[in-house]
Amino acid sequence: MASHDRPDSEDRIVKALQEFTTCDVSDALVKLGLHHGGFLPGITLWSPQRQDGPTKIVGPAYTVQYAPAEDPRPKWPSHYIDSVPPGAVILVTCSPRTPNALYGGLMSTRAKASGAVGSVVDGRFRDVQEQRDLDYPVFARGVGTTPPGPLFKVVAVNEPVTVSDEGQETQVNPEDYLIGDVNGVVVLPRTHAEHALPLMAKQVEADSKMAVEIQKGMTFTEASKRFRS
Repeated sequence: MASHDRPDSEDRIVKALQEFTTCDVSDALVKLGLHHGGFLPGITLWSPQRQDGPTKIVGPAYTVQYAPAEDPRPKWPSHYIDSVPPGAVILVTCSPRTPNALYGGLMSTRAKASGAVGSVVDGRFRDVQEQRDLDYPVFARGVGTTPPGPLFKVVAVNEPVTVSDEGQETQVNPEDYLIGDVNGVVVLPRTHAEHALPLMAKQVEADSKMAVEIQKGMTFTEASKRFRS
């Protein structure tokens, strides 16, 4: 679904999320009972800069699943990159993990031309300088040089995927919101978005007041009692 065809409520949520950090999103999700806060561990910012700068991406997930070539599922009949909708965040995963790069510079060239806002790679990617020259946001676990074929193939597009690391498994459904910044990447389930936004706003307001008073000499404990209780 193209971004201009999305419901007004969805555009509003994406716009609202621009005002918050990934930490703000995680804080709200913890309060809603998601104790991992939607965090996708081990995935960090590589492009346009490595863990630096104001880069931020917010958008609905467009998921891509790689699997070994011998997997019984058929190979996806076309290239997933040609059906990325505007405004999407591309999430590329592979099970099991591989040292091969799952994503490269031409993918970002096409993604940017399609209006995607960034890519998240649950694995390695390549063509780092090309990505940076494009000024295109890429979050990943690391870099590599070897392409995925012929060892791996895409078996599913826009289906639920699982991101696993450090004993945590997080499911990402198509159209869940992915938010990435210098802190990392979080997934905000679509079903939680409306409830999470007011919690984020309340938390940010309280923390801003706390910061002012702490700078004046108030203890953290006292500030927490005054503004967070």
